[in-house]
Amino acid sequence: MNRTLGLGLGLTTGGLAGYLLGIAVAYPGRSLSVTLVMIGIALAAIGSGKT
Repeated sequence: MNRTLGLGLGLTTGGLAGYLLGIAVAYPGRSLSVTLVMIGIALAAIGSGKT
């Protein structure tokens, strides 16, 4: 697996988990989870080579 693809998938998964947690509980920095999802999707697209 390409490192960029792996990093992208990891960031997307972590961002989604943070977003879902942010729906249930308010915590500082929860808006960062949306940014992580966007960056993760971009890195996964670059890493897959299907852009």
